[in-house]
Amino acid sequence: MGIWDKVRGELIDIVQWIDDTNDTMVYRFERYNNQIKYAAQLTVREGQTAVFVNEGKIADVFQPGMYSLETRNLPVLSTLQGWKYGFNSPFMAEVYFCSMRQFTDLKWGTMNPIMMRDAEFGPVRLRAYGTYVVKVNDPQTLIRQIVGTDGRFTVDEIVNQLRNMIVSRFAEIAGQSKIPVLDMAANYGELGEFLTKRIAQEFQNYGLELTKLLVENISLPEAVEEALDKRTSMGVVGNLTAYTQFNIANSIPDAAKNPGGLAAAGAGLGMGMAMAGPLGQAIAGQQTATSTAAAPPPPIPGMAAYFVAVEGKQTGPFDMQTLASQASAGRLTQQTLVWSSGMAQWTPAGQVPALSAIFASVPPPLPPNTE
Repeated sequence: MGIWDKVRGELIDIVQWIDDTNDTMVYRFERYNNQIKYAAQLTVREGQTAVFVNEGKIADVFQPGMYSLETRNLPVLSTLQGWKYGFNSPFMAEVYFCSMRQFTDLKWGTMNPIMMRDAEFGPVRLRAYGTYVVKVNDPQTLIRQIVGTDGRFTVDEIVNQLRNMIVSRFAEIAGQSKIPVLDMAANYGELGEFLTKRIAQEFQNYGLELTKLLVENISLPEAVEEALDKRTSMGVVGNLTAYTQFNIANSIPDAAKNPGGLAAAGAGLGMGMAMAGPLGQAIAGQQTATSTAAAPPPPIPGMAAYFVAVEGKQTGPFDMQTLASQASAGRLTQQTLVWSSGMAQWTPAGQVPALSAIFASVPPPLPPNTE
């Protein structure tokens, strides 16, 4: 056995990384002067990728498996170093292990409210937050663009940048979507999916893949939410008069226990009833204003009203004074059909006893000219 055979047998090494953390993305394998021995055993576990760096340049990349580090397994590194010693001596290289698993439950949220214009409320301020999932999909890009020479790169070192990208794009999408604020809760899923697709390329520029993004909450300022709660409460209460009376009735037993007893309770009940009546009527009047505005006022009680047929169409109802004016003008004759409440059918006006006085005051037609 030659001296080099003996040295090689004593210097065989194992290159591997057993991750005992939940947040490490990239780990640099530590060795004295970065020397890797001849025929060292490289073990890359599932969910990992090993990247060899020589003199600051990425050389070879290994997927999960076990490898004996020889010339045939290191084509790029072999070319770079030339192996003038026939690979019998240690070689210089850095080994970075990249965790390829998914990093879950990462938080994102707006540090300051987002200003946007809502169709119902006008200018509003929104806050939003949620979670997302990310994984390494291009170890070489991640090492080149982000990690550099960091010996242990964790998720915490990049989450702020990722969160800022998400919030920035969310503000753009929320403003462009024109979705009313009150309808956004029904579109969390769609917003999350659209946001994931929109930001995917920006994550890939870092060698990362955004696999899932969830919108968990979109909220308005507290003052606006309180106003919405009051508005909702009014809709739930419905009949305000009945609701006020119910609350007053419930308060009587408690009021009777206080100084003044039922006398004070009775006074309070009377005041509450007095206030509830006009308030309830005002609300009811406001709700029915639209429907009653277009309807004509009913006839004055005690006065008969008649509908008049004009050219086959129904007109009216008209009171007696209006009918007398129409008779004087010749628009209403004894042959004109009329109808009023209580009549079985349309009847010529001359056959209605109540209208006889109208035609009695109308002069007869002039006699023919005999000249």
